[in-house]
Amino acid sequence: MRFLIDADLPRSAKPLLERFGHEAIDVRDIGLRSAKDPVIARYAQNHQACLLTGDFGFADIRNYPPERYDGIVVLALPRDATASFILGLIEKTLRQSEVVARLPNKLAIVEAGRIRLRPA
Repeated sequence: MRFLIDADLPRSAKPLLERFGHEAIDVRDIGLRSAKDPVIARYAQNHQACLLTGDFGFADIRNYPPERYDGIVVLALPRDATASFILGLIEKTLRQSEVVARLPNKLAIVEAGRIRLRPA
């Protein structure tokens, strides 16, 4: 699976995703570091990438209908979240291969202890 990593997540998310056999693109590596959300969303769509972000703006299905994406994963992060905490959430998600397989056309909200999938 291909993931597009938003700029609000640690750079170390890319090697973590790759360790699990996924392709990972960091927005900071493709000139989208400070791009507006619609530009990032359009890139994800055009490149068949599942968007991985901590930005709850992407959880608004009126603006980002899940059925138009190869997946949108929004991490519910506390304000004081460390890189280690964030990577832990990502890793717990990746270890659930049945959830990862169901991500296309879905919105996933990932919290400590649970993952909620919203169908298209």
